[in-house]
Amino acid sequence: MLGAMTGAPSGFEFTVQGERIAIRHHGRPAATLRKSAAAKFLDDVNRGDDPQELMARITGNYKRGNERSGIHRP
Repeated sequence: MLGAMTGAPSGFEFTVQGERIAIRHHGRPAATLRKSAAAKFLDDVNRGDDPQELMARITGNYKRGNERSGIHRP
């Protein structure tokens, strides 16, 4: 079995800018967290949560398990 999880989020990066956190996905702006949301994000990252998964959830860029491939659609 492969070491990396298939479908795991990737391509996210974040920068801390004072009280704001800018999140980018593949180099494009995806979200900006301010004040309490930024503090909570940093707390979660420092606690050991996977930053890629956190950023995917925050931006809504993740699979929810209900996507259809379109094969069975008329």
